[in-house]
Amino acid sequence: MRPVRRQLLSVMLGLFILAAATLGLAAPASAHDAAESTSPAQGASLAAPPGEVSVTFSNPPLGIGSSFSVKDASGTEWADGSVRIVDNVATQKLRSGGPAGAYTVAWRVVSSDSHPIEGTFTFTAASGSAPSGTAASGSPTTAGAVPAIGTAKPGVTEEPSAPAAAGEPFQWSIVLFAAVAVGLLVTLGVLARRRLSGDGDMPDDGDVPEGGDAPDGGDLADEARQ
Repeated sequence: MRPVRRQLLSVMLGLFILAAATLGLAAPASAHDAAESTSPAQGASLAAPPGEVSVTFSNPPLGIGSSFSVKDASGTEWADGSVRIVDNVATQKLRSGGPAGAYTVAWRVVSSDSHPIEGTFTFTAASGSAPSGTAASGSPTTAGAVPAIGTAKPGVTEEPSAPAAAGEPFQWSIVLFAAVAVGLLVTLGVLARRRLSGDGDMPDDGDVPEGGDAPDGGDLADEARQ
C-alpha cells in the first residue's frame, strides 16, 4: 500500500509543478501592451502647438477602436481626422490655429492582445500656431464645432467591415492548463483503480492457499496407522 501512495503523491507533485511552470511561462505572453513614449513628451514646453501628436507602444496595436482627444485649456478639441497607426506608433493630426497654453492629450487604443488600453499626457505651447491659409476668415464654423454628417469624428478611427474578433490572438495558456488538469484527473483515476484491484486480490487469513485442498480427518487417520 505504501508504494502506491508514494507513487500517487509523486505524480500529483509533478503535475502541480508542471502546471505552475506552464502558467508562469504563459503569463508574459498574455500581458497587455504598454505605452513606451509620447511626442511631445509628458510636460514638454513647445514654442507653438505641434502639427501632430503620437504615442509609441511596446507592440503594434490593432487598427480598430483607436481614438485621440487633444484639448486646450478652454476645452476646445483640436484633433483632426482619424488616428494613423504605423507599426507600433499611433499618430493623431491636429488642426492649425491652436492657441498658446496647456494642452491635454487623451488616447485609447486596442492592444495586440485585443484588450483596450488608454492614457493621458500634457504639453504647453508658448504661443499660438498660425491658422491654415485655406480656411476662410468669415467661416461660421468655430474651433469646437461638431462635425457635420458624413465627416469623420476627430480622433476616432473608422471601424473596418471585418469583425473585431478576427484579429484576436488565441489564448494558448487556457489550453495548456486544461490539458494539465485532464492529465491529472486521468492519472488519479488510473492509480485509484490499481489500488482497488490490489486490495481485492489479497487473500484473507482464513482462505485456503491456491494449488491444494485442506486435509480431512480420514487422511490424517491413514497416515497415523502407517
